[in-house]
Amino acid sequence: MARPPETSAPDSAPLVAVYKAVLQKVLDKRPSGTRQRIAAALGKNRSFVSQITNPAYSTPIPAAHIEPILEICHFSPREREAFLEAYAAAHPRRQSPADRGPKLRARTLLLPDLGDPERNRRLDVLLDNVIRDLAALLEEDGDETAAP
Repeated sequence: MARPPETSAPDSAPLVAVYKAVLQKVLDKRPSGTRQRIAAALGKNRSFVSQITNPAYSTPIPAAHIEPILEICHFSPREREAFLEAYAAAHPRRQSPADRGPKLRARTLLLPDLGDPERNRRLDVLLDNVIRDLAALLEEDGDETAAP
């Protein structure tokens, strides 16, 4: 049985709507296709992006998606600050996306269509894991001091 989508606690719904309203204002100033670029960067479909960017829905934006969204939407410093403050207020127990290690940037990777949605999904997961592991390895190398 499929799990229902993650939603925030009922009392945090108005707080979630605040940061989504900031995001929606930013998106309204961006060219068409921005939501599709977000969907591609997150590996999600456009309807998911519509749901997490619409203040009418209480579905929170997962913390892992914040940095790519900020990068793609080109928030001004003021917009970024307002969004991150509202996000922190809505999710006080989550670590701030801005404080979670190195800044990430979104890249679109064009892959062959394998002709089967399940095989395509498995390829996407495989590449996501390779990139995540590579980034962790690079981060470890940056933490070590150079040997003489």
